[in-house]
Amino acid sequence: MDKIKRPKLNLSLRKSLILYIVIFVILALILSISTNYICESTVASIQESYPPSGEKYYLTNEQGERLGEGTYIGNEPVTFSEKDERVITLLKMFPVIATPVYSALCILTAVLLFYKNKLRIPLIELRSASEKISNNDLGFSIEYNSKDELGQLCNSFETMRATLANNFSEMWRQVEDRKQLNAAFAHDLRTPLTVLKGYNEMLQSSRDEQTNEIAVTMGKHLSRMEAYVSSMSTLRRLEDTQPEYETISLQPFLSSLQESAQIICTQNEKTLYLQNETSACEICVDKSFITQVCNNLLSNAVRYALTSITLSFSIQDDGFWLCVSDNGKGFDKNTIYKVTNPYFTEESDCAEHFGLGLYICKLLCERHRGYLKIDSTSKGAKVSAFFKFPTS
Repeated sequence: MDKIKRPKLNLSLRKSLILYIVIFVILALILSISTNYICESTVASIQESYPPSGEKYYLTNEQGERLGEGTYIGNEPVTFSEKDERVITLLKMFPVIATPVYSALCILTAVLLFYKNKLRIPLIELRSASEKISNNDLGFSIEYNSKDELGQLCNSFETMRATLANNFSEMWRQVEDRKQLNAAFAHDLRTPLTVLKGYNEMLQSSRDEQTNEIAVTMGKHLSRMEAYVSSMSTLRRLEDTQPEYETISLQPFLSSLQESAQIICTQNEKTLYLQNETSACEICVDKSFITQVCNNLLSNAVRYALTSITLSFSIQDDGFWLCVSDNGKGFDKNTIYKVTNPYFTEESDCAEHFGLGLYICKLLCERHRGYLKIDSTSKGAKVSAFFKFPTS
């Protein structure tokens, strides 16, 4: 049986479809002929059940004896009963109606069987594979052994999956190596920086004016290096952290975010506008993630805003939206796609800012199964953070 199925399974889609249609068209033709024959036989049987009418003539010999059964000459039309008349009419009409019906049903059956035997299984495999890949699940294989077009597509998909799995493993190994290197780098720099800071404090206490000026400059650079090392350690912790979901009362939480935002804007002499479009009473999120993203976005906005900042909240798409916009110059269209990269900044003097704010926001949003959206509008810049609710 497998030897019979294998050639049929390996037929191309075009040949398979033609084969199915030809087989079922022949079947429709056989059914039509059979139906016509059965109907005609039934009509003849009904007609024979009625005795013929007219005069019956016999052949005779010289002695006047009848020969044979005789023959009716000048038959008059047989009068059928009303019921048999309806039956005969239906039987004569049925083959005319049945032929197109058989054709349609057979072609429909051919298409359904073609889909079931040639399309359904590979399409299910490909859809399942697509869903798993979209969920970053590469630990599977596509098993569909056929040499037709969909079999070749499944083989190509399996090759792509295996390549993605290898690349993902290699990328993960490189990421882990980078994390370990950064951690080792940050750890090893702490001791020499501490020593240099000690010597720098001694130099700053010198009475020689030139030595004192050099020591002050060195101190600024040492502080910058120390802040850089601290940021590397912070990034390592954030890259490894996972959200801790909890059900919270929404409005009190938003009030605390608004109070913090008002303080940041007041300190930087900026006007804060609030837009609260939420109506839910409780949500399930990680408060620390949202709070840190909100503070980072506000701190970033106050540096570029001219006079005002707008903070808005909303709940859409099964998640919580936090948007911060300002009326500053906006993002440069040539570098907007880089602003979420770590250590990227457009400022020439970045002694205090290492370009980590938006990267940290993006990282926390993605850990919360959301994302960060960057927009540059005619009125300034707008950054939207989306935090997806956990599925129950």
